[in-house]
Amino acid sequence: MSDLANSISSRQPPYFVGIDLGGTNIKVGVVDDAGRSVSHANVPSNIGQGPEAGAKRMAEAAQGAVAEASLHLSEISYAGLATPGTMDIPRGMLLHPVNLPGWDNFPIRDRVAHHLGLPVAYANDANAAAYGEFWSGGAARYHSMIMLTLGTGVGGGIIIGDLSVDGEHSHGSELGHIIIDGSDDARPIATGQRGHLEAYCSATAVADRTTEALEAGADSILAAMLDQHGEVTSLMVHEAAEAGDALANEIILETARYLGIGITTLAHAIDPAVVLLGGAMDFGGAECDVGVRFLERVRQEVRRRAFPVIAENLVIDFATLGGEAGYIGAAGIGRLAYMNEKQQLANAEIGRRKAEEG
Repeated sequence: MSDLANSISSRQPPYFVGIDLGGTNIKVGVVDDAGRSVSHANVPSNIGQGPEAGAKRMAEAAQGAVAEASLHLSEISYAGLATPGTMDIPRGMLLHPVNLPGWDNFPIRDRVAHHLGLPVAYANDANAAAYGEFWSGGAARYHSMIMLTLGTGVGGGIIIGDLSVDGEHSHGSELGHIIIDGSDDARPIATGQRGHLEAYCSATAVADRTTEALEAGADSILAAMLDQHGEVTSLMVHEAAEAGDALANEIILETARYLGIGITTLAHAIDPAVVLLGGAMDFGGAECDVGVRFLERVRQEVRRRAFPVIAENLVIDFATLGGEAGYIGAAGIGRLAYMNEKQQLANAEIGRRKAEEG
């Protein structure tokens, strides 16, 4: 039996399509009912072409992924779409997405559905990534979870049962914007607001804090990198820490301390079973000594600050799905919408039969 036949025989229908829109790339994939990726593809976002062209491009990429999976579009039960930016989830609207210039006030859910020919559920990209980890990733064994995505900013998602906490105004789970420093001179984020977790634990914050230390005269191999490149990145800090640089290691462990403070606050509010750390800035993750030290420092800070029951039971670990989390989670959001619609139809049928019998 061929590899394709083997893979087809192990699939579990129904099937769902997930679309994860980013400022640079669109990630799409077909996912089966067990949360396993059947096929996937990346295509450039081409944001400058405008939102209508973008909606069509996403649909075409999804159709390509369906064909790659040796399926027909009629075999796909539902699609899910995840995007960044401010949004109105119930209306399926992008509002004012900072990293999608020119896409303001665009009915993205319905336009993608129009071009794709499938019903589409809509979600925030960080919430979708969290749902992917909850459905078939690092939190699959748990009933509740928090995910923090560490990158240029700090995103997040909260999942309880099958509920993604989107909030009353589609701004729930903005975990990078909890306050961890209430002082007047707390570090600012790009909007000028101060004291947010993102101001201390994003890749941008790591680079900024390192640059400030170097400009103040700190001894580090990063000083030469700053002179050569004109900037320091979180990846450079990671590489310097691997080489044993004291300042780089200090910055990374300090970042872990701030993150532990934020996680403690979130854990006291939600009491989740697990907290997962995802995103591009994981300092090598579980496969790297720097990443292991980073994670253990986060855990230590939570144990030091949290209520005993939380300190003893909360699992804190790295996410496992990597770049696939977004489209897998988007497909999972689509699956939830599909299941809810099926239940509503079943309830309506039960009601109809009862009315006939009565």
